[in-house]
Amino acid sequence: MSLHPSGRLQPVETRRDLREFLALTDRIYAGEPRFVPPLHAQVRRWFREGVRLCLLRREGRVVGRTTLHTDAALEAKLGATAQLFGLTEFAEEAAEELFDGIRAAGHAAGKEALFGPVSLLPNQAGGVITSGFRERGFVDSAWNHPYYPAAYEAYGFTRRFESDTWICPVPGKPLFAFDDTRMAAERLQVHRGDRRRVKEQLPILRGMLNAGFAQLGYYTEISAEQLEAQTDGLAYLLDEALLLYLTKAGRPVAFVLCLPDISEFIVKCRGDLHLFHQLRLLATRSRYRREAVLIIKGTVPGEQGRGYMRLLSRELHAGLRAGGYHTLRSTYVEHTNPGSAAQYLAMGGRPLHGYTFYGKDLA
Repeated sequence: MSLHPSGRLQPVETRRDLREFLALTDRIYAGEPRFVPPLHAQVRRWFREGVRLCLLRREGRVVGRTTLHTDAALEAKLGATAQLFGLTEFAEEAAEELFDGIRAAGHAAGKEALFGPVSLLPNQAGGVITSGFRERGFVDSAWNHPYYPAAYEAYGFTRRFESDTWICPVPGKPLFAFDDTRMAAERLQVHRGDRRRVKEQLPILRGMLNAGFAQLGYYTEISAEQLEAQTDGLAYLLDEALLLYLTKAGRPVAFVLCLPDISEFIVKCRGDLHLFHQLRLLATRSRYRREAVLIIKGTVPGEQGRGYMRLLSRELHAGLRAGGYHTLRSTYVEHTNPGSAAQYLAMGGRPLHGYTFYGKDLA
């Protein structure tokens, strides 16, 4: 028998609570290989750092979970004080109860709106897929049951920052041309990732990332600490040919980051990538060098429209071909960003999942 009233969100306070928080998706997505769970280590880190994790129980059984958090920079972007929520999973019959709890938290905090699911920010992870349910999910992206968007919208949430993820065949020959005489004339140099120098290269990427994405409605500046946390273990996974950045007279102007797609492995270990599983992945990583995920790419303002991303795409595709990759997936691209989608179409790609975040005003 539950010690808490039905419909009340209960904070995760103990290790047992945390285990129940993590285990909920094992039940909701039991036997479902298309769902890629978040890494347990990341969730545990947020718990240690004081992120508010909550459970919804019915008769002692966990039927929903969420985080409750805030971010002043995102509120400034959204133009309203917002109760953020993330890692939000629920049994179909528990949706309204869970949303009631999130709404109550927003009211109690004096917020003007709800926004999510974001983990912890839209430029980190989160979102809900609204189509493409037959297609598997992948790392750094979402996959959920078809009842999720219906439940959000029945509760009065509206879609924000609608997007698509993409899937593309790796082109068998170069598709994107670039006049190589420009390399010397414009003092351009393409740099590759280096496992031994990842910590030195991350600040370079961070500067371009914050500059290139500042105009997007959901993007908030990533701090050095946030980027370090997000890329923890990057050197371990990195295929050096898939991290590229371009300098112009020594100044970084464009970049692209892809990672080998280890989604299948994460599904098998149910998100618990502890040391033994890391060693297993290291021993078998050649199996996961056939498909890749494009995590992010961008060009700094003032240098956009000069073909620099075409140059990096040409070099990236050469690295993918040389590495034996045959498929490239991309994390979500907003419908308002047709330039990125055009490159995927040129590769013979197609939208994979419809993707959105949800917002709701609090009266």
